Formats: sequence, C-alpha cells, structure tokens
Amino acid sequence: MSNGSSITQFLLLAFADTRQLQLLHFWLFLGIYLAALLGNGLIITTIACDHHLHTPMYFFLISLSVLDLGSISTTLPKSMANSLWDTRAISYLGCAAQVFMFGFLVVAEFSLLTVMAYDRYVAICHPLHYGTLLGSRACVHMAAAAWGSGFLTALLHTANTFSIPLCQGNAVGQFFCEIPQILKLSCSHSYLREAGLLVVSLSLAFGCFVFIVVSYVQIFRAVLRIPSEQGRHKAFSTCLPHLAVISLFISTCMFSYLKPPSISSPSLDLVVTVLYSVVPPAVNPLIYSMRNKELKDALKKVLQSVVFHQQ
Repeated sequence: MSNGSSITQFLLLAFADTRQLQLLHFWLFLGIYLAALLGNGLIITTIACDHHLHTPMYFFLISLSVLDLGSISTTLPKSMANSLWDTRAISYLGCAAQVFMFGFLVVAEFSLLTVMAYDRYVAICHPLHYGTLLGSRACVHMAAAAWGSGFLTALLHTANTFSIPLCQGNAVGQFFCEIPQILKLSCSHSYLREAGLLVVSLSLAFGCFVFIVVSYVQIFRAVLRIPSEQGRHKAFSTCLPHLAVISLFISTCMFSYLKPPSISSPSLDLVVTVLYSVVPPAVNPLIYSMRNKELKDALKKVLQSVVFHQQ
C-alpha cells in the first residue's frame, strides 16, 4: 500500500500520443491562453483607466477578470509545457498547488457571480437604494467574502484530499489535477470523508444557485414593468451578459460532474473539462463587451490612445 508521501509525481492525461497532434494541442491552447490574457487584460485596463466605470458593477467585473486570468493560468501553461516537451509528469507539490488554486478560483468565481447577481438585483429593483446598499466599503467586503470563501474552501479540500492514502497508482485521468481525479487513486473507503465535504460544498453552491435564480426572477419582473421599450432594453443589456456568463459556467460544470456514467468516456471527459475550465475565462470578456455600450466606448478610447501614443 502506498500513500501520498511515497508519490513524488503524478502523470497527467495527454491530449495526443503523436508528435504532430501534441504540437497542434500546444498551439491551440497557446492561442486560447493569449486570447484570455488579452481579453481579460483589456477589461481590467479599460475599467481602471476610465473613471466613468468606477462603479460597483465594473469593480466586480475587474475581480471576475482577475479570477479568470488566475484560473486559466493554473491549468493551461503546465499542459502546454507537457505537450511541447513530450512529457506527462507533474510534481506532487505542483499537483497539490493546481488542486488548491483551481478550487480556490472556481469557488471564488461562483461566489462573485452570486454577488454580481445581487448587484444587478439592487440596481434594477431598488435603484434609489443602490448607493446605500452597494457603497465602496460594502463592495470591498462582498468581494473579499467571495475570495475568502474560495480560499478557505480550497484549503480545506486540498488538505483533506492529499491526506488520503493513495493506492491506485499516480496516473491522473485529466489534463490537470483536480479533486475527483485524485480521489479515484485513493484506497477503498478512504475517500468518504472528502466525499462528505464535497456534498457540503455542493449544498452551499446549490444555495448560491437558488439565490441567483430568485434574484433574476425578481429582476425580470421589474424589467417587464418598465413602461418604455428603451428603458427595458437598457436594463436587459446590463443583465444579459452576466446571465450568459453564469449560464455558461453552471451548465458546463454541471454536465462535467453530473453526467451519467453510461455516457462517460476519457475523450468526452477531456472535452467537457476543457469546456468548463478553459472556455469561460477566454469567452467571458467577449460576452461582457458585446452588449455593454459603456465598456465598448471606453475600450475604443483606450485602444485609440495606445495607437496614437505609438505614432
């Protein structure tokens, strides 16, 4: 019987076994990674440079972009390096760091999306109290609570997961280390404690999901009562990007973890994991900038100033 202390490295799942496909995977992921860096970097720079965007909604959007950058930087660089150098290895500490960072950032992001739903609810349903309920101090406290919940949850799960004896080798069935894959390597029945923690975490996540749904039911009821079509369009334009980001995040996560075993396969699991861990951080900046006129105008100003400065 072996435990975590006797394992010095793990073997990640390779995307391909031929050199040409490995290089294709490297360049594809590099393109996605650079797109995520560019998109989220522009969002952060634009909001920071334009004082008109120094509002609670955009403060939370900056925090979301930082989380997206951290999330995609946790998974892709190691996978790209492994494909480039034709290896599957990741150190024991590197695997633990991936589990902690990914868990921290995903939980913090979902918590922040819940806070952003509350922000939209107050802005549309109680606009006269918006400045009072969402002052600068309240925004900082809510963002800190989202980050703090992610940190504590990830710390608890990572410490518990890597204290479990591992008896099933060191081959992780995914392109990065995540808790369900590590649990598959554990000894019989030794994973039950972590499974219990996962159930508690999923219950809290379900509570956040219910809060988001109830918030948007109230939002849509309030929007439909707005007499002018222009007013309804403006209200929807501030909500739809956030709703699209939430839908993408929740649907891909739910399909990944709740899909029936009968349709599960290594290739499908790999594709689904890419959908929920790689696609949202790269696509979120595009979703938020497409329907947001304020953000698009500010982004144009930033890009124009950069171009003129270079000339």
